Amino acid sequence: MNEKILAHFAEQAMYCDMFGSPFTSQLIRAMSEDYQSGGPIAAQLEEWNTSPRADALALRLAGYFHHAVLVGREAALAAHYPSSLANWSIEDVWPLARALLEREPNAAAAFIRSAPQTNETRRSIALLAAFLRFADSWKGEVDMLEIGASAGLNMNWDLYTYQTKSWAWGAQGPVQIDTDWNGPPPPIADIAVRHRAACDLNPLDISDEHERLQLRSYVWPDQPERLARFDGAVALARETGVHVERADAAHWLAQKLSARADDAATIVYHSVFLQYPPREAREAIVDAILSAGARATERAPLAWVRLEPEALTDDARDSPRMVIDVTTWPGAKRRIVGYTDGHVRAVYAV
Repeated sequence: MNEKILAHFAEQAMYCDMFGSPFTSQLIRAMSEDYQSGGPIAAQLEEWNTSPRADALALRLAGYFHHAVLVGREAALAAHYPSSLANWSIEDVWPLARALLEREPNAAAAFIRSAPQTNETRRSIALLAAFLRFADSWKGEVDMLEIGASAGLNMNWDLYTYQTKSWAWGAQGPVQIDTDWNGPPPPIADIAVRHRAACDLNPLDISDEHERLQLRSYVWPDQPERLARFDGAVALARETGVHVERADAAHWLAQKLSARADDAATIVYHSVFLQYPPREAREAIVDAILSAGARATERAPLAWVRLEPEALTDDARDSPRMVIDVTTWPGAKRRIVGYTDGHVRAVYAV
């Protein structure tokens, strides 16, 4: 028995409770008990030898069950999921999920080989706050480069409608983004996006129903607001023709930055991504940005916007927080905009 898997299950269940998904929390705890008792979860994970925490292993498995529900492959399980039954019970859900895993171990093994991609659209409000900090001093056009973009839903950040108790931004549209904003609001400014591009090592194609439902399966099934926001963002992305290039972020970014325009600003951005690439790849990404920053001019500045774990950005090893920050060149000036969590349920601006 792998104690790291048990520790990961316990931690992820705790986060699901904290982030308002009792269903996913209880499902993961049921998986943990099955693993300890030598059930089909144990058989499925017998040869899992990489870091379960880094792999988000519990969310891969939870996504597998949700996917079976979404594609209509498991009607009995679907009937007990939160989308069908408000008074769901894990005592009813788990035996059906367990039976599915026993019947289709190969399908489960194939599904969990892919890392979860939530493409959480609510993160756009954290990114927007950093973009607005930059736009407070830069009034020209902007070219956007997103790395680790998944299906590209956050490429359309400027087409979403943002509303908090203290500030708002954007015209009325199909995707409504809110959060519990604490502290000073960002400066409200116009942002003139001229070009946008994005890459991901394994982008999901939302025009393909199978891949779209795979992406949706990672949204926790007892959170209807997140699911509705996802559906609206997907519809908008299909309408606007969002495209994410399949590429290694370090190579793609180095190429894009070496050929960037000299008559506009460039913003490189990413959200809850940088902890996933291997250290060498992460260092290459940072090197590409720093090299481009050294070449930036007042006529063509560079901004680097991040929504990433504070443990990574500031070596705060025990911190559960995400940092929202923007670094600008010329000058390599870093500004922390605020702190939040992975779902951006609240922002604490500084």
